[in-house]
Amino acid sequence: MKTVSASDLVVDDLAPLQRSLRVAMVTETYPPEVNGVATTVARMAEGLRARHHAIQLVRLRQNPDDDAGRAERYEEVLLHGMQIPRYPHLKMGVPCTRALVALWTRARPDVVHIATEGPLGWSALRAARKLKLPVVSEFRTNFHAYSRHYGVGWLRKPIVAYLRKFHNQTLRTMVPTEALRRELQRMGFENLAVVARGVDTTLFSPSWRSEVLRARWGASPQTCVMLCVGRLAPEKNLSVLREAYRAAQVSGRQLKMVLVGDGPDRAALEQAWPDVHFAGVQRGEELAAHYASADLFVFPSLTETFGNVVMEAMASGLPLVAFDYAAAAEMVHHGHNGLLAPLGDAARFVSLVCEASADASRCRSMGDAARQTAMAQDWGRVVADLEAVLLDALAEGQAQVKPLGFSPFRSA
Repeated sequence: MKTVSASDLVVDDLAPLQRSLRVAMVTETYPPEVNGVATTVARMAEGLRARHHAIQLVRLRQNPDDDAGRAERYEEVLLHGMQIPRYPHLKMGVPCTRALVALWTRARPDVVHIATEGPLGWSALRAARKLKLPVVSEFRTNFHAYSRHYGVGWLRKPIVAYLRKFHNQTLRTMVPTEALRRELQRMGFENLAVVARGVDTTLFSPSWRSEVLRARWGASPQTCVMLCVGRLAPEKNLSVLREAYRAAQVSGRQLKMVLVGDGPDRAALEQAWPDVHFAGVQRGEELAAHYASADLFVFPSLTETFGNVVMEAMASGLPLVAFDYAAAAEMVHHGHNGLLAPLGDAARFVSLVCEASADASRCRSMGDAARQTAMAQDWGRVVADLEAVLLDALAEGQAQVKPLGFSPFRSA
């Protein structure tokens, strides 16, 4: 390789693993929307730019005043979407294959990265295959697991079939954990690659702890504040959380439950839990302060693909009680930095919440260990793994392009 200075470095002079890519990232959710998918996609886009790749972010227009962002090695393309029932603050895409074919014909990306599996993602898959572009995807949300919480459990098999056919049309499907890779492989998903998640340990830090904020919650310095962050929705298993909180209150220690987030169940929960503090959606430093000002993170969900909030809580110095599943299964060593209940064992989850909330000294010790665990989850390593997947897909190129086997959405 020719020796060059930083000022005159060009793509042709780069070794193969340093190639600068033009990546089209397609997502139906993005900040300021608050969810793990939006946060992760944004961090991956930023990370790839920092590694000198050019990003074209294809996302939905979130409101009439939303403008497409522009910066060095970065452009946004905004497309129309429609509101998701029961989630008016979120949208899903509409079929737009022809628009994407035209876009990528004018400016051809090296690889297409599809982050969400809705109509926009499907349109991106069709457009990429039509143009013979390498395409990778991410398995982001357990829609098939959600179905039973909304009274449509009979849809589970069709949803799994759709997701399998969608992802098996791509060269790689990225998943955040080895356990999920094994689960999906048993279900017939192919070409799976594990790309973990990272956490911002500067933003999420014990240094944000605030006695003033705790006082607003009605918590004294002696109160054990139990925190849960996420959507207030059926799939989050909040009935088990309520049971655990009520059981822990019997111990006699001062307790306060704080719920951060919003969702279709909020009004009913506020009525049922008058002594719980509902903080609503929090972002940035305010969210960091909510984590750091609590004492114990309790997370009863059984439908996560990963669960970014687990890592955010640990980075904030919180021990956690969760089921042995998804991010918690990967990150928590039982008794060291948190407590794990067997998957689906609600009684054990309740027992562990009571056990943790009653022992302030043990909580502090596990919280310190949780912070140390989170410090090792560097976003730079995660982005490097993503980059490797993109480069591998590019190397495979058109050789493995498969014909589309079905069409669940009408093409625009």
